[in-house]
Amino acid sequence: MTFLELDKPVQFLKGVGPRRAESLARMGILTARDLLYHLPRRYDDASTITPLASAEVGMEVTVVGEIGSKGVIPTRRGLRIFQVVIRDDTGALTCSWPGQPWLDRELRVGDRILVTGPVRSFQGRQIQPREHALLDRRSSGRPDRVPPAPSHPRGGPDHPRGRTSHPPDRQAVAPNPAPGTIFVTYPASKEVPQWVLRRILAQNLEWLLRHAGKEDAIDPQERRGLGLPRLDAALAALHRPCSIDDVAPARRRLAYDELLLLQLLHARVRDHAIREIPGIAMVRTNRLVRALHDSLPFELTGAQVRVLREIYADMASPTRMNRLLQGDVGSGKTLVALFAMLLAVEGGHQAALMVPTSILAEQHAARIGELLRGLPCEEELLTGSAAPQRRRTALGRIASGDAQIVVGTHALIQEGVEFDSLGLAVIDEQQRFGVRQRLALGERDPAPDILAMSATPIPRSLAMAIHGDLDISQIDDLPPGRRPVATWVRSPEEREQVLDEVVRRLARGEQAFIVYPLIEESEKAELLAAEAEFERLRGGALAGHKIALVHGRVAAEDRERIMRDFVAGKVRALVATTVIEVGVDVAGATVMVIENAERFGLAQLHQLRGRVGRGERGGLCVAISEAAGRSRRLRAFARTTDGFEIAAEDLRIRGQGDFFGADQHGHGQRLRIADLVTDSDLVGPARARARAVVEADPRLERPEHQLLRRLMERRYRDRAKLFGVG
Repeated sequence: MTFLELDKPVQFLKGVGPRRAESLARMGILTARDLLYHLPRRYDDASTITPLASAEVGMEVTVVGEIGSKGVIPTRRGLRIFQVVIRDDTGALTCSWPGQPWLDRELRVGDRILVTGPVRSFQGRQIQPREHALLDRRSSGRPDRVPPAPSHPRGGPDHPRGRTSHPPDRQAVAPNPAPGTIFVTYPASKEVPQWVLRRILAQNLEWLLRHAGKEDAIDPQERRGLGLPRLDAALAALHRPCSIDDVAPARRRLAYDELLLLQLLHARVRDHAIREIPGIAMVRTNRLVRALHDSLPFELTGAQVRVLREIYADMASPTRMNRLLQGDVGSGKTLVALFAMLLAVEGGHQAALMVPTSILAEQHAARIGELLRGLPCEEELLTGSAAPQRRRTALGRIASGDAQIVVGTHALIQEGVEFDSLGLAVIDEQQRFGVRQRLALGERDPAPDILAMSATPIPRSLAMAIHGDLDISQIDDLPPGRRPVATWVRSPEEREQVLDEVVRRLARGEQAFIVYPLIEESEKAELLAAEAEFERLRGGALAGHKIALVHGRVAAEDRERIMRDFVAGKVRALVATTVIEVGVDVAGATVMVIENAERFGLAQLHQLRGRVGRGERGGLCVAISEAAGRSRRLRAFARTTDGFEIAAEDLRIRGQGDFFGADQHGHGQRLRIADLVTDSDLVGPARARARAVVEADPRLERPEHQLLRRLMERRYRDRAKLFGVG
């Protein structure tokens, strides 16, 4: 890999050296580039800095001053308080940190600090800082300890008896910041405090920016079209802004760069999957597709027809399909997948559907068997729990090609499973599988088309960011006549009325889920737990009804037995944790009660709600929470049953980190700078640019693309290797 100047180890920069480099490495700063991209986490404009003399009691202020004195004050109650007096050219103010005497080792007389907090009245004016940052450290041989300004009258009951020393010969006073001054605060550590980072950057920033200018991989026309600054100018504005207004456009420039490199990686992965690996051109005869269509007692929705056209166009192409199908719970994704599988069978190949649980595999196999009744197409089921003789039979039918559609769990990718001619691999609930599991099903020669499906829809911008290597299809409507699940948000005081509703529904022959956040009670959290509540319900409100308990500690075979009994209607109410979030379809289940609902994410609440109302009767979901009426998340949950709208609100509330973490794409996937709420408009242009570059130069070998390739491989090295493009 070609060396770039910013790859220089950080230890060789001015003011660093081997020992400090070890401390920086623990912060993730290994190279000059890492230091340059270690961006401030906060900016304070001098216009928002309050002169010390103007900090009045009751105000919330940010102030800057030089420490004139400090001390640790013990009180009769045993509390040790660290205090400093800071000064500017308007006056002085006491800052007090109760219970933090260790700060006495961190802050020195002469240090210039920025402090934020409320001003209170306590023997004069005093701030108890919520946040502080060391802006500058003065080198001086003067004594480091002087008495703080007294916070208690001499002789009072809490008169300090702390350590003190004589004042220095001359008291330096920090002037007020000049108008337009911007104070930047970096993420720091105990080993590398704020003032050290600021000093190292001050010594090296010009050199860093000069070489950053040589790494600007965005041409001027592209920059102007997006309204973005040059890379060196953007980095300069982030480290040394002339105005707060400079920060936002500079950050967007770096966000676009990050998104472009991610999309470039995705484009390389996509190109490798669909161009460099031989695909199969499916031949459509309508022998099975038309027969299934004519047998349906309903019409496909417009969205189903649209995505089927996209899928069929991919499958008819000699290049490999690599597509993600998104749709809400109940939108008809499985039916679309069956039509795609029948096209593969018409072309003389097999199709496989891999799902995360055995019971879901059984349900899919049964449903597909019903739909294929009378059609010349054979299906097979393969799960890890299959008996040895049953497994041998299934493996033989799969290897011979007698089984044309195979439904199974991860057992499909275990050793010993051989397909006669796998033409299409469908992966349901794809987010439940790790990267290698998802790749394994498609590792055949010739390579089958890949259709990944997800019932956890996410906004298109986020889908493109996470799944940029896939083409995306969305089913954004529901079949006609499907009723949305009614949603209530209730307080714990209304639990009895909720349970009365559950009992009424059970008496009508319906079924219920009751979900808890914990398996067993904990002293650390005042939350209801499934095991204790199961016993309470069995002997109380639900006495006389067959109920069962299922959670992650129940043995897998027992858990599946309980779930089968629930599906069959033998169990009327299921007390559970979130193990039932995905992978069970119970037509008789009409009510879902979620206890301590504030403990669940919005997308998770929506998935739980999707477990009910899947039959002819309407569904009800009740979220019970102390936060009822106050929680933005629960208000959004009650307001809409649209999974895409839920996901957009979840992104706004939680941010993007959890989405990337759950996706299991490997190390280095999480975005560090780009924010998919504020930068969603940059994802499309970054994706279009990346795909255009890779289409013109698949291996990024042209001189104008080599810098992009080097930067991409440095940023996403682990994932590039995982997908065979690095």
